Amino acid sequence: MKRGNERILTTHTGSLPRPDDLMALLRAKESGEAYDAGALAERVRSSVMETVARQARAGIDIVNDGEMGKPSYATYVKDRLTGFAGGKSAPILAADLDEFPSFTKRGGRESGVAVMKRPACVGPIAYCGLEALRTDIANLKSAAAEAKIEETFMSAASPGVVSFFLGDNYYHDHERYIQAIAEAMRTEYEAIAAAGLILQVDCPDLAMSRHIQYKELSIAEFRKTIELHIDALNHALANVPPERSRIHLCWGNYEGPHHHDAPLAEIVDIVFKARPRGLSYEASNPRHEHEWETFREIRPPDGKILIPGVIDSVTNFIEHPRLVAQRIGNLANIVGRENVIAGTDCGFGTIAGVSRVDGEIAWAKLAALAEGAKIASARLWRSSGA
Repeated sequence: MKRGNERILTTHTGSLPRPDDLMALLRAKESGEAYDAGALAERVRSSVMETVARQARAGIDIVNDGEMGKPSYATYVKDRLTGFAGGKSAPILAADLDEFPSFTKRGGRESGVAVMKRPACVGPIAYCGLEALRTDIANLKSAAAEAKIEETFMSAASPGVVSFFLGDNYYHDHERYIQAIAEAMRTEYEAIAAAGLILQVDCPDLAMSRHIQYKELSIAEFRKTIELHIDALNHALANVPPERSRIHLCWGNYEGPHHHDAPLAEIVDIVFKARPRGLSYEASNPRHEHEWETFREIRPPDGKILIPGVIDSVTNFIEHPRLVAQRIGNLANIVGRENVIAGTDCGFGTIAGVSRVDGEIAWAKLAALAEGAKIASARLWRSSGA
């Protein structure tokens, strides 16, 4: 994983706006309708080429495939793991939204236009998705070579977030279920790292699942849960070098009250136990922007790289580059400029077809991210006399 020894580098969380014609094919596949598999594969490939080139033009240093071929960042695994051939997962509830039913009724949270299947586990879990994974890797590497990109990342679902979206009707024990997912997913994690890509493990469960779940947990209960999830994740990453991986955590990529979110200070000490060197997290929305102050008291372990979200992913405001620079500087002045990479709060297409942010505005926000990183770099390196 590259460090910004001469300037602040830029990246993002993973999902990016998908073209309309690709969405139509993804929707048909996910809905079980007739579709042209060859046409879908070709459109995914060409969409990856387009999105990688556009990231480069926007000024993003560390790019990915935009998750073009995935229906969502978590539920795609239903097609790469055995054991999810039937059943249906229970509805997910959010304590913050339950307190404000009028907000939900007036459409405060978009339900989405895409179909997102959430089957439950009904049998033994094993990895069976190598062909699809190899295609994803080949598409990204080809596009990166064309765009002359030096560093790329590919996201993969964490054991915890898989268990969050896809319920268990087979193992009947959360620890056994998490361990089974981890053992299977290590195949994907290792293959991504072995291909020369940075592995990003998406871990919203380490923050989001305290109250967006089937019941709200106390902070003490939640800390025990994420300790279990970190242990399973570290087992799955045992053969992935820490410097070739990063994790992303968030409190749910939606506009809403978020007043039940676990404070970063209450969980980050456990999160820091994860093997990956990089930590991507929400840091610009109104509920969490102040938490850069957390690192005055809780210092990151030596070698960790923080990837704060310095643009948000659920509103259509285009952040001013000077605000982006301020957000970067607040953190860099505490933990060191070389330990910060500028990122986004979350993805712009977390679930395919569901985003409050207009696609073209999302790209403008990424350009503002890059411009803000340039301003922050000039300030940080000038102030040191470098």
